[in-house]
Amino acid sequence: MNSSRQAQLLQYGRELIESELSEAQKLLHRLDHNFIQACELILATKGKVVVSGVGKSGHIGKKIAASLASTGTPSFFMHLSEALHGDLGMVNSTDTIILISYSGRANEFNFILPILKDLNVPIIAITGGKTSPLAKAANTVLDVSIEKEACPMGLAPTSSSTNTLLIGDALAIAVMRARGFNEEDFARSHPAGSLGAKLLNRVKDVMRTGERIPKIAESATVFDAMLELSRTGLGLIAVCDANNHIKGVFTDGDLRRLLLNNGTLHDPINQVMTSPGYRLPENKKAIEALKVFNDYNITAAPVVDQNDCLVGAINIHDLHQAGIS
Repeated sequence: MNSSRQAQLLQYGRELIESELSEAQKLLHRLDHNFIQACELILATKGKVVVSGVGKSGHIGKKIAASLASTGTPSFFMHLSEALHGDLGMVNSTDTIILISYSGRANEFNFILPILKDLNVPIIAITGGKTSPLAKAANTVLDVSIEKEACPMGLAPTSSSTNTLLIGDALAIAVMRARGFNEEDFARSHPAGSLGAKLLNRVKDVMRTGERIPKIAESATVFDAMLELSRTGLGLIAVCDANNHIKGVFTDGDLRRLLLNNGTLHDPINQVMTSPGYRLPENKKAIEALKVFNDYNITAAPVVDQNDCLVGAINIHDLHQAGIS
């Protein structure tokens, strides 16, 4: 590809972005009492917020519904055409509906608007047609009108769809902030993501259990501890009494220091262990456990239940592998 063609492509891209930014800037100054009313309608909704549109408006609508749902507002997308063939049965008077259409004159509105009025469903219109049938039927209108599309032919939805996306994001985030929706709330909607791993997982969710728990009896020797350290590879073992209560801990570092100081493998473990040693509660958040490791400069710890009985073990690698860092 020659350099003039490359320069031309860059120019096309810049012109489009400049055009869309210009139209979006006008949208900023158009937020008024209608936006406030739309937010209040959503906040007062006892059921779900239903987002509906067709074509490019439908694609944007799906994103708006997803943003609302993930930020604390129960929401789903309903295709405008499918609404006329049974899906409208998903909507009732406890819901609020957001209808998206730049012209506000889609043929489907001739059928759906009277039904929504009969159901007494509040309607939020996102449209550029301020005098359209959609705008006239709505409880509040969010004006996303533009002077021109960024498409040079003025045909492909570009600036208009960007404005629609922006107003949808503004609604979702304004309502989210009004609800006091926080990081932990967000994590519950995204349990498989890194944020969910950090904020939702507790020590018991990622710890080692069963045969993977490194432990020995308090009557054992250093030799027994060495074998258990080798078997489990955690770098730490818990020294427990007959009731499974931790009396102390012993690490591979302790073993090296003992041998360097002329200790022997026959020494009783209860004489060389660290007592009582640090232990983690099983219900402690995993992200807090990581902070403990960093603050105390340790890499592993036994885990206890509410009765202070050994139930697991965990090291810093277990936390990292669970996406907690």
